[in-house]
Amino acid sequence: MSDMTHFPLAAVVAADDLKLALCLAAIDPAIGGVLIEGPRGMAKSTLARGLADLLDGGRFVTLPLGASEERIVGTLDLDAALGEGRAQFSPGLLARADGGVLYVDEVNLLPDHLVDLLLDAAASGVNHVERDGISHRHAARFVLIGTMNAEEGELRPQLLDRFGLNLALDAQPQPAQRAEIVRRRLAFDADPQAFLERWQGEQTELHERCQRARQSLAAIPLDDAALEQISQRCFAAAVDGLRADLVWLRAARAHAAWRGAACIEPVDIDAVAEFVLRHRRRHTPPPAAQPPQNQPESPPSHNAPSEQPQGEGQWGELPAQAQSPGPRREPPRWTKKP
Repeated sequence: MSDMTHFPLAAVVAADDLKLALCLAAIDPAIGGVLIEGPRGMAKSTLARGLADLLDGGRFVTLPLGASEERIVGTLDLDAALGEGRAQFSPGLLARADGGVLYVDEVNLLPDHLVDLLLDAAASGVNHVERDGISHRHAARFVLIGTMNAEEGELRPQLLDRFGLNLALDAQPQPAQRAEIVRRRLAFDADPQAFLERWQGEQTELHERCQRARQSLAAIPLDDAALEQISQRCFAAAVDGLRADLVWLRAARAHAAWRGAACIEPVDIDAVAEFVLRHRRRHTPPPAAQPPQNQPESPPSHNAPSEQPQGEGQWGELPAQAQSPGPRREPPRWTKKP
């Protein structure tokens, strides 16, 4: 365990859901990381740094805005490869983050191809660098934590879906919580060592619980009964693709390990449901079925306003109806007056 030099996770006020999601991602990094949404000043980086203390080594790496692809993945020295017959690799941020936390602030402001690259490495646990036919692979097993403020720009749905878990921080904590947050922050700033000693017991307990869960994770089966429940709920939520099913099953297993259970139970499935579905659930219901065209619709009643089916056209409009021609009327014939 590291010599904690930053605010301990156990001392963070409230944010229980987020602390749980972070711990689950630490138990099983294959979940795919955590995306935290919320405005500035909500201690997102404090939570991410606190999570690093729960991992062996406590490594915490921040990806700065404006970082190039080479700085992230590392570089290969072609001259050394061609002249000496060996691949000389200069590690990047992914290599430094191996075994720890990679924190990406304002991930929605990064170019899409860099976000895609980070998510690939987080999901596979491997970084693959190739240049002019020369390649190098190294372990990059880290917990990816991204933050964003939706008011500053959205993340494309294809990238949003690839983050395992997603949560939003409450921008308006209750007055008592606000006051306690300020008290603890002032106490930490005034005497960090004394503050860490005050919370050492709770932080150690949290660290040991995560370690036990990581060790027992592989023994918990990804059973068919849990998968059937999850698949039915993903279908009901109308999520696209199958990533939600995979992430939900992994997160439920991590939660079972967190509880010290031997198998996945309904409580584990329920506990992580919103983490998995929040950024994948369809916000618009599928369009209503259209009536068969060969059956005329009943005219609307004149005693009540007509109701427009949800999801069809603009509010207040009626769908166009085919009009059948009526009997042809002959023009009047005028006779000459005698």
